[in-house]
Parts: sequence; structure tokens; C-alpha cells
Amino acid sequence: MKSTAKQIAKQRIEVLFQQAENVYKSNPQLSSRYIATARKIAMAAKIRLPTEHKRQVCKNCNMLLVPGDNCRVRIKQKREPHIVITCLNCGYKTRILLRKKKEKTKLEQNNYQNETPRQV
Repeated sequence: MKSTAKQIAKQRIEVLFQQAENVYKSNPQLSSRYIATARKIAMAAKIRLPTEHKRQVCKNCNMLLVPGDNCRVRIKQKREPHIVITCLNCGYKTRILLRKKKEKTKLEQNNYQNETPRQV
């Protein structure tokens, strides 16, 4: 029963985010309301929001972030390379670290291929 409730919650969250994107240009406040509702559903159902949805929303004012319209996106190289997304409504800044995917060295690949399953 719990899994069906979570599936329904996920579907409603997806629908609310789609509605928020569709309504944003004509009514940003309604879009913000849809996003706040989707976040409440996720918290109540104990579901994590997908990363792409998290990055589309300002955590401070619940506005849908549209680059060039209500947010600024910058790439910074200090210390670790990262992206800074600034909400132009409230000034909240979100930082996303850019990391290279870890590649296996040749030694690690050879060790993995040479291992044989242990017999118990």
C-alpha cells in the first residue's frame, strides 16, 4: 500500500512541476504555489525530489528559476570549479560543484579482471 502512495505522490509532483513550467510566463505566483505544493507532497510522502527539479527551484522563495529571466548563472573557477545560480527575486545563491567523473586506472581495471570468485 505504501508503494502505491509513493507512486501517486511522484506522479502528482511531476504534474505540478509541468504545470509550474507552463504557467510561469503568465502567472509566476501561481507557478510558485505549484512548486511549494509539490515540495510539501514530497516531504509528506518522504520522497526525494529529482535533482533536475531541485535545481530548477529557489530554495528561499520557491520560484521557478529561468536563466535570463529571474536568475543568473555563472561558472566560477575558484578552488573547485562550480556553477553559481543567483535568484534575482530574493538574491539567494546556489552553488553546484563540478567534478570530473572518476576513471579507473589501468591497475584497478587489471585487478578487477584478474579476480576470481571465491568458493565457500
